Amino acid sequence: MKTISSNNISSYIIRSQEEEIKRVAMELHEGVGQTLYSIYTGLQFIETGVSEPQTKQYVKEMAELLEKTIQEIRLFSVELYPPALTTFGLLAAIKNYTQLYTSTFGIEVEVESIGSEVSIAEEKNITIFRVCQEAFANIAKYADTSKAKITFTWTTNQLAIMITDFGKGFNLYDNENSASGLAAMKERMGLAGGDCTITSSIGEGTTVHILLPI
Repeated sequence: MKTISSNNISSYIIRSQEEEIKRVAMELHEGVGQTLYSIYTGLQFIETGVSEPQTKQYVKEMAELLEKTIQEIRLFSVELYPPALTTFGLLAAIKNYTQLYTSTFGIEVEVESIGSEVSIAEEKNITIFRVCQEAFANIAKYADTSKAKITFTWTTNQLAIMITDFGKGFNLYDNENSASGLAAMKERMGLAGGDCTITSSIGEGTTVHILLPI
């Protein structure tokens, strides 16, 4: 009788979840997002035809609120499953994600790539994206910073990624939430054959190091 390892079970569960997430993301982007955009353009049209100043201002504010909501849905859709990942690769997907991230949270993200990008299997691509996504989510929640940087270093047999937030930093041993988040990131990278570590210093910021043999 063939024994199924816990790693194989975990990988299967993650693959199944990603397929469902991909389906929901497409429905969200192509359905809800498109409908809201149609309403937004309709409000803009109404605004041009309204002459009463108070009503005109109200319609304008509603349009701006709807525009913000559309932006948040776009980011949420990309967070669920980035379409650029399949079409253009990991680097393009991260660039697209960080642009939406900046417009949503106001945190400027510098993206640097050293070396020539190497094609990576889709399953490993989504793993890396998820780990980077978790790192950026933590920056928005905890770092108290206005800037961050992600650096890709490509070689023929390895991809190294470094995400730095320049924020307030924290004590790794005193933060349970960070410890559990790191454990999930490490587990994902471990299932993909890679590694994830984190360093942080109070007042100097936090850095996430991701390593994946390719």
